[in-house]
Amino acid sequence: MKFLLAFAAIVAVSLAASPADERGAVVTKFENDHKGIDGYNVAYETSNGIAGAEQAQLKTFGDDAAAIVVKGSYSYTGADGQVYTVNYVADENGFQPEAAHLPRA
Repeated sequence: MKFLLAFAAIVAVSLAASPADERGAVVTKFENDHKGIDGYNVAYETSNGIAGAEQAQLKTFGDDAAAIVVKGSYSYTGADGQVYTVNYVADENGFQPEAAHLPRA
C-alpha cells in the first residue's frame, strides 16, 4: 500500500511539473510483482516518456533486524529535449541517487 501511494505521488509530481500539454499523459505499462515480505519488482512507463523500474529485497542485519533494500531507476525527458536517467539504491545508508546531471559531493 505504501508503495502504491509513493508511486502515485511520483507520477503526480512528474505530471504536475510537466508542461500543460503533457497533463493528459497516461500510464502505458505497469508491472507489479509483490513477493510478500520478501520484496517486490515493479516497472512503469507513461505516454509522455517517463519510465521507471524498481526491485526490492529483504535484507537481514543480524538476528533481530531486517529491512527492505531497494534498487531502481527512472528516466524522463527534460524541457531541453534530453533524456535524464537516475539510478538509485535505498538501503541502510539512505537514498543514494546517481546520475550524470546530479552534482556529486
